[in-house]
Amino acid sequence: MWNEQKQLLHSQLAPDERLLWFGQPRSGIVFRAFDILVIPFSLMWGGTAIFIQVSVLTSDTTILHKLFALPFFVVGLYLLFGRFILDAMRRSATYYGITNERIIIISTRFGRQIRSLDLRALDVISLNEKSDGSGTITFGLASRRYYGYDGTRLPGLDQHTIPEFEMIQNAKSVYETVRIAQRKQLEMGSV
Repeated sequence: MWNEQKQLLHSQLAPDERLLWFGQPRSGIVFRAFDILVIPFSLMWGGTAIFIQVSVLTSDTTILHKLFALPFFVVGLYLLFGRFILDAMRRSATYYGITNERIIIISTRFGRQIRSLDLRALDVISLNEKSDGSGTITFGLASRRYYGYDGTRLPGLDQHTIPEFEMIQNAKSVYETVRIAQRKQLEMGSV
């Protein structure tokens, strides 16, 4: 796994570029603070949608009535389960790298999407660290976020969010690696 990640990132490097760090977001199902609000709503919506769908399917109504209830049922299933599964799938297909020149974020979920940030152009780098040492490093102003179900994004709109290394281990160490590499790039540019 680590070799695949490293090879994927190495394939994006220029000949004189060095990979300083690589990683991936935390894997699996993750509950976020925003879920305190979303889960009760999900249970209400999902329970109601399931009840209506079962009622419609077991009754003698037209196919049109049965199809009309279907989107509410699908949204209910997404709110109850799908959003957690899609979020886990998104994170499992995301790879991060720091080189001596830039930040690289690769998503392989639908094809290959690569975001590259020049270290000299980064004006704001924020660290949000948890007590276990994991955390998120954000590259840009948080006020530019498109808020969604998890407080940061709506599924499918990743390209509209500000770049970040989300849910990584040893976040402070990675943050320091970025800052040191950025400082070296700025010193080289001023010489």
